[in-house]
Amino acid sequence: MVICAGVLFSCKQSKFLRHVGTTQGTYYRITYQSQKGVDYEKEIIQLLGDFSASLSIYNPNSLISRINHNDQTAVIDDYFRVVFNKAVEVNSASDGVFDITIAPLVNLWGFGFTGDEPEISPKKIDSLMQYVGMEKIRIEGDKVVKDLSGVMLDMNSIAKGYAADVVADFLRSKGSRNFLVDIGGESVASGVNENGNIWRILVEKPIYGAGYGEFGKAVVFLDNRAIATSGNYRRFHEIDGVKYAHTIDVKTGYPVMHNLLSVTIVADDCITADAWATACMASGLEKSIILLEKHPELDALLIYSDENGDFKTHATKGLEAFIYE
Repeated sequence: MVICAGVLFSCKQSKFLRHVGTTQGTYYRITYQSQKGVDYEKEIIQLLGDFSASLSIYNPNSLISRINHNDQTAVIDDYFRVVFNKAVEVNSASDGVFDITIAPLVNLWGFGFTGDEPEISPKKIDSLMQYVGMEKIRIEGDKVVKDLSGVMLDMNSIAKGYAADVVADFLRSKGSRNFLVDIGGESVASGVNENGNIWRILVEKPIYGAGYGEFGKAVVFLDNRAIATSGNYRRFHEIDGVKYAHTIDVKTGYPVMHNLLSVTIVADDCITADAWATACMASGLEKSIILLEKHPELDALLIYSDENGDFKTHATKGLEAFIYE
């Protein structure tokens, strides 16, 4: 009877909590089971605030903004160091396609933190290409050193994923084993939801103008892994009747123009999934398939259009079973 009473008391104390809000220019949705019924919303908000103060390009006073504006007093923190080192790793493994020094070009095309309307010319692009390249920036001690003052960083392609990891690690430290952390579509899942089922993540069809979750292509069951999707169907500019997506080719300075529409990566952590989703999106279909063959630790779903404009998919074995028509 004592044991039964203890179990019943534990069940009453344990409950699922949900928090929603905004961070880094996007949303967050966090659902977790609190073993003692404790609400960690204040701690999560503080955690995300500290993270944004380090890596948000939308915060003019953040660490990354100060570095972009050549503040010589800026001292890097652990958040910045982890993301920078992961960016260096994926840059090398992707033959330079993934590159966080893309900020000057992203701003020029109107997708960056300046909010400027795109005013494109070959001359402007050529003038900015000199500032692009991971070999032009490095960490020495607790400072960032640039070869050229015009080098700037945009970590949006990796920071959201790492923020999801940070919140997930916090929840684990509090004893939660059942949770879903979703920051701008980059997610970390563990255990089961409130109904006792493994978390399910919808992968959308990459349709221009569609609402979030309106059309699905796959549902991925996710337990103790992370998922991230990069696509060229939501953020784009139309210039002279041509749609230019937000993924920039670091080799040319122009947005990528290929038939790969979205990339979903499942990995052990979200910082890795986020970075590789962007790397593959920038690489295109054929190069992505080759890259993924070299990294069997990653599961991937590539959605592309064929010569008739119809959706086609390429998936690694780990995700093949989740695709539906």
